[in-house]
Amino acid sequence: MNRECDVLVAGGGTGGVVAALAAARCGSRTTLIESKGYTGGIAVEGGTALHSFYNLWKAFPGVEKRQLVKGIPQEIIDRLAAIGGTCGHAEMDPGYDYDSVATVIDTELYKLATMQMLEEAGVKMCLNTMLVDAKTDGGVIEKAVCESRSGREEIEARMFIDCTGIGDLAARAGAPHVELNDHPVVNSFGVGGVSLEGYRQFLEGNGALKQLALAPSGPRQGKIVRLDADPGKLPKEYIERAREIGFAQVTTSIHDNYFMFIKINYKMADSPTDRDAVALAELELRKRQYKAIELIREFIPGCQNAFIARTSPTLTIRRARTIECDYDIQLDDILSGRHFDDDIMAYGFHDCAPRLKIANGGDYGIPYRALLAKNMQNLLVTGMMITTAWEAHMSTRNTVSCMGQGQGAGTAAALCARQGIATRDLPATDLREQLLRDNVYLGD
Repeated sequence: MNRECDVLVAGGGTGGVVAALAAARCGSRTTLIESKGYTGGIAVEGGTALHSFYNLWKAFPGVEKRQLVKGIPQEIIDRLAAIGGTCGHAEMDPGYDYDSVATVIDTELYKLATMQMLEEAGVKMCLNTMLVDAKTDGGVIEKAVCESRSGREEIEARMFIDCTGIGDLAARAGAPHVELNDHPVVNSFGVGGVSLEGYRQFLEGNGALKQLALAPSGPRQGKIVRLDADPGKLPKEYIERAREIGFAQVTTSIHDNYFMFIKINYKMADSPTDRDAVALAELELRKRQYKAIELIREFIPGCQNAFIARTSPTLTIRRARTIECDYDIQLDDILSGRHFDDDIMAYGFHDCAPRLKIANGGDYGIPYRALLAKNMQNLLVTGMMITTAWEAHMSTRNTVSCMGQGQGAGTAAALCARQGIATRDLPATDLREQLLRDNVYLGD
């Protein structure tokens, strides 16, 4: 069985959804391959909030509040808000020196909203489909080879975008890459039978409240959507047991009786591309989830009946394969607020804040060349696969950055397919003009 399209997007996660929408809206026949039966990726499986649509203005008195990421990512938030799947961009206080806002989403409604948007855009969604190989000729990918219960299929395309997070397409196509294995893996899970207000009381009673965000509007206006703790102020027995199982104290929700995300971390000795090592890690993470439930029941008021309500279908990663690209973003690029003549987006969040922050609450640019896989003529990569430097990666890998990169990559791929040119032959001015027309902010 064979299929043809203009743009093929591998991976229907945080960046892949936006890449496919952008390509289709630019007139390309677009196919999206996703191994699971839904879209959303890390946004619905591994995160605690979407970070971040805004600059870190609240940490710098007198700095202007600016929404940096707009375009299709904001459209997704608007669609979610219309169906009760988010309370919008909730300002953090305390915790604004980490992120000025917390954009909290309902995991299940995010899947629904993004799939509906893809259908409306005319994207061919190949869900429950595994990418198993790529056929190339001289640095040009000609076909992606996929497997599903319908059988083996070859999909021919002019342009390819790897949004798998793990670099499956790029690696199979022969793009140079490294596996740094420098982050823990996670299985974030949802906990029912709990009380957000009880958790707040637990933190405040120990003087440990580190982050708080309240819903800015809607039916939940004024209610808790995000909480985090200063672990050094929590009861000794509690925090020692939490540290043993990698139990992070941050949670988010748009429901009073539900912790939407509880994050359990585990550092693997081997790369998360190792199937057998991952199998052992999957079991270890689920053992740790059970121990976390015991802790929640024992220590947090109103949570005596806590239970596991949702788990991710597989562990999630912060990094696996890093693909060598034409430009490797470094920490100084980020902290100094550097912009490039081929920027595809502006971004202002760093996951190591408040230790590391973009200067003066500003923003930096992600250049198009940072998405261009070396030695490949029709392959773009996004998200967790760019940037070898650990501290730079702690900014570029975050969900809203991945979304913005997806719009840049999808737009570029569509323009290249339309003009019949290689990825490096696309004029930066053409790409930037299209992004500006599509409500993408590129910096001042």
